[in-house]
Amino acid sequence: MDANLEAPENRVLVLAPTGRDALLACDLLSQSGLESFACADEAELCQAIEEGAAVAVLAEEALHPWTVHALLGALSRQGPWSDLPLIVFTLGERSSEAVLETLGPLGNATILERPVRVSTLVSAVKAGMRARHRQYEVRDLLRRQADADRRKDEFLAMLGHELRNPLAAIRNAIWILEEAGSEDYQDVRQREVIERQTHHLVRMVDDLLDVSRVTLGKIGLHVQTVDLQSVTERCLNELGMKRLAESHELALTVETGPVLVQGDPVRLEQVVCNLLHNAVKYTPRGGEIDVRVGPEDGEAVVRVRDNGLGISGDMLNRIFEPFTQVESSRKRSEGGLGLGLPLVRSLVELHGGTVEAKSKGHGCGSEFIVHLPRLGNAVDLPLPAIQPEPANPVEDDSPLRILVVEDNRDGRESLRDLLEIWGHEVEVAENGPDGVEHALASQPDVALIDIGLPGLDGNEVAQRIRAALDGDRMALVAMTGYGQPEDRRRALQAGFDAYLVKPVDPEELARTLRELTTGGGLAVRN
Repeated sequence: MDANLEAPENRVLVLAPTGRDALLACDLLSQSGLESFACADEAELCQAIEEGAAVAVLAEEALHPWTVHALLGALSRQGPWSDLPLIVFTLGERSSEAVLETLGPLGNATILERPVRVSTLVSAVKAGMRARHRQYEVRDLLRRQADADRRKDEFLAMLGHELRNPLAAIRNAIWILEEAGSEDYQDVRQREVIERQTHHLVRMVDDLLDVSRVTLGKIGLHVQTVDLQSVTERCLNELGMKRLAESHELALTVETGPVLVQGDPVRLEQVVCNLLHNAVKYTPRGGEIDVRVGPEDGEAVVRVRDNGLGISGDMLNRIFEPFTQVESSRKRSEGGLGLGLPLVRSLVELHGGTVEAKSKGHGCGSEFIVHLPRLGNAVDLPLPAIQPEPANPVEDDSPLRILVVEDNRDGRESLRDLLEIWGHEVEVAENGPDGVEHALASQPDVALIDIGLPGLDGNEVAQRIRAALDGDRMALVAMTGYGQPEDRRRALQAGFDAYLVKPVDPEELARTLRELTTGGGLAVRN
């Protein structure tokens, strides 16, 4: 093949039963300014298609069964954007019908009956080239979109990391103030405000990253038998719905019953929490929120109804689209990112269910209904008992020697203060090389290591510690703002025993330390 062809995607490929016929066709095309290439056989034709082509011109006599089979294979390996134009010379009307039947699976074929005028051939080839160039434009657009998606994922991962670092410091500070702060009513109230708003920020960061992962099919479900009643009650407790309703002067009615489904409890909690938060957000003071969970017509159903802002008829069709706001003029602090409901729909559909929104219009309130496949009869199956959390997450725990490797100063110092309040002995390092040096010199019981460190990243720190100590004497915990599944996988492969995404709930941190140092097993948490 001519190595000097600069633009293979502009070539017209020609396959005829003899080389002379093909060369003659190429000469005719060249006289019209069209670049062409004569293929010796079907193998060379398929190779040329792989390298790039605008049009393929074929003689009927060259369409042997093996040629058609090879063409089918070559065309199937093209991207979904591709529909290579084929121009076929036939011997007459009868043979044209046979050729059309033969080429049916090949798709985009134009039949020219011999004898063919040069102008007709040139016109057909140019029309095919124009169509092919549009296909290549679509291909290039898809490639740019894929590249943009990749860069977006990288940006979101970095954004999550950068946002979670300050949130981690804030959450640690809140806990310290709870432990050592004033019990004055105003002080307590302000701490509660900070805690609620921090939780709201964490939710928005998680929603932003999760919507991207769901869209790209990167969320996997850890499926087990789940009671929707327990899921809903956990969400009510987590959001502090009773206290939240009182602060917003809302009447909250909750009516739940046990109903089992197959699903991921963490993702189902996201669904319910988003719906509850949405109801509070769009219900003004003095309003009502009604939450109901139970079996209906063989399904497991969650209903969240309010008498708040309501949804107009045209908005009902778009409410589950990303970045859609019920009322664009609402303050951004109340309106959010418009990602909660799209995430709800995506997660519900991953569980084989559906979600619908109902409203009679503006000012008439709204109702969101989640339908999930019901599993068996919940009343007849034993449900796990809910154990209350201890008031002090480190009560009865033995003091540990802990190394904190963190480059964010506020995060590092607030975590040290928190751990020392719990009675642990703490030393700190602010970069990767120092972290390795401290770990090997003092060999603490546990090292809490950030991943995005200067000098050496957290994974390299873990690998060097494991290699130097040649054993598992030290528990290594990744505490990081990077929350993608591949980030977790790389960390565990590097030698970490547990993976915690910032901002880490102090109770979860205490539980992880307990599990790793008292024989309770390794902890890998979201």
